[in-house]
Amino acid sequence: MSASRYTYLGPEGTFTEAALRTLPEAATRELSPMVSVPAALDAVRAGEAAAALVPIENSVEGGVTTTLDELASGGPLMIYREVLLPIAFALLVRPGTALGDVKTVTGHPVAQPQVRKWLAAQLPEAVWESAASNADGARLVQEGRYDGAFAGEFAAATYGLTPLVTDIHDAQNAATRFVLVGRPARPAAPTGADKTSVVLWLREDHPGALLELLQEYAVRGVNMMRIESRPTGEGIGRYCFSVDCEGHITDRRVSEVLMGLKRVCQEVRFLGSYPRADEVMASVRPEMTDAAFTDASDWLARCMDGRS
Repeated sequence: MSASRYTYLGPEGTFTEAALRTLPEAATRELSPMVSVPAALDAVRAGEAAAALVPIENSVEGGVTTTLDELASGGPLMIYREVLLPIAFALLVRPGTALGDVKTVTGHPVAQPQVRKWLAAQLPEAVWESAASNADGARLVQEGRYDGAFAGEFAAATYGLTPLVTDIHDAQNAATRFVLVGRPARPAAPTGADKTSVVLWLREDHPGALLELLQEYAVRGVNMMRIESRPTGEGIGRYCFSVDCEGHITDRRVSEVLMGLKRVCQEVRFLGSYPRADEVMASVRPEMTDAAFTDASDWLARCMDGRS
């Protein structure tokens, strides 16, 4: 395995690269742009890279489906940390281009919902076509295939473009969440501000099946932070569920949730326990602390020994 190499969704100049460069270890790694999320993750699976940084969730558009599907299928991978990056776009054009000259625009599909209102107000006649990434859109503008690209302002210098308009966003405080993914290993030690991610497959489709999954979290006081359904490809109506929750696998309440899910689900894929990027500490009710679980376990042992 190339321990010194990290891959990411490229080409150079993507928001993913900007997020990756916020990690201290990025300064000592070879950073390799890849043409797609699957390519970045497959390099990790093949041992050609130690880790990959990929987008997984956007505050405007929701989950990045390609990443969710890749983590649910193929060789197992684990999330080791996350990065939250504020997102604002610039309209990048070739030098000398005026706003009125922009008839065709491009960018990553996830970018479009984040600039739709601005585009309708400022360039209502412009035709949008999606690119593999925002930076790839900038490259296509450089080549003359489009008039403008929505990308990070920092990408302008890389592709010899001019940021015609900056700080474009339909939603204030928009952010994208990225995850650093590696091959399965022991999770990092708990910090008290952690997140645990899994993918769940129902054993069978029946009334209340999803409720059974939710109850495993609810009865143990574990806060679900995100749940998204994704088709399994096995037919209409067949879904798996990608779930994030507060807490670490070593927390008793979380470990018991995972054991409960293992009992009721056809399959559970553990994607890791890792520090939250926002560093918000979990709020735990007194009856759901590790001490409360230990006390209950000790009481049960005394009952079984006739010491109650």
